[in-house]
Amino acid sequence: MSWGRLPKPSDMFNIGDTIQVKVLKFDRERERVSLGYKQLLPDPWDTVTERYRKNDIVKGRVVSVTDYGAFVELEEGVEGLVHVSEMTWSKRIKHPSKLVSVGDEVEAMILEVDPANRRISLGMKQIQPNPWDSVAQRYSVGSRVSGKVRNLTDFGAFVEIEDGIDGLIHVSDLSWTKRVKHPSDVLKKGQSVEAIITNIDTANRRLSLSIKDLEPNAWERFFQSHRVGDVVTGKVVRLAGFGVFVELEEGIEGLCHISELSDQRVDRPESVVSVGQVLPFKILKLDESNRKIGLSARAVGKENDPEDVSNYLNNESMTSLGEVARFLRGDKESR
Repeated sequence: MSWGRLPKPSDMFNIGDTIQVKVLKFDRERERVSLGYKQLLPDPWDTVTERYRKNDIVKGRVVSVTDYGAFVELEEGVEGLVHVSEMTWSKRIKHPSKLVSVGDEVEAMILEVDPANRRISLGMKQIQPNPWDSVAQRYSVGSRVSGKVRNLTDFGAFVEIEDGIDGLIHVSDLSWTKRVKHPSDVLKKGQSVEAIITNIDTANRRLSLSIKDLEPNAWERFFQSHRVGDVVTGKVVRLAGFGVFVELEEGIEGLCHISELSDQRVDRPESVVSVGQVLPFKILKLDESNRKIGLSARAVGKENDPEDVSNYLNNESMTSLGEVARFLRGDKESR
């Protein structure tokens, strides 16, 4: 009856109307004749490329809304599909009905014309400015931004800071000190957070964010506020054959070599200290570049003695990298 959508025949014809039709099929045996009314008019898809071209801006009426998009009638018999991903730059829209309804007049850009398959792809977001084109003018590295956690993955959290602009907080950028195994240990979907922009990649539409950069680097703060010779209090957290690891602050650990546990000879650290024990230690070494802190329990209460530091450095050099590596491997396996 029509090249376009026709809900019911009575919208076009009434009983008693005299009309002209074209015979499409004649079945003598079954005494059936198939007729066509629309065939008397040109098929609009035969010349669709003459009227519609890629990047053209068109207007139309929404005639159907599905889970994956909305069909827009551009003229009788010619419809285009606006996929849900082409409706808005925002990634929050899950269903087309949130933006359009049947009967709405909309404006869109033609993305592709495929007359062979009678398909026209449309985009509504393309007639609006792409927020990524000007993101570098609105934000800069080091800026503080706020947004909501939109999605959590094994490697990080995606935060929407405005419609169409998401930033990624990598799991390693959640905390200076805590060992975060999964972003869900710290964040929840829908949570409002603040973060610092650490990188802007407009070409690849990537924005890197960091929560830990809201606060000074804990290691930098420790090295700035402590000097060799300072006495600090720490908790023994791990034992190794060559000494003990001491937690000085959350996430900040130092190493007390076995030779610095006591003035007496110590063969096994566990014979002198135990995990969880809180003791005072004197700082013998601060290596900021490698984040190493050398400690001594036996030097507490004594005057600074260059010989003690020399002995410590000599003893530390006897602890091979292989020993440390083996200990750390064992520690990881035990955890």
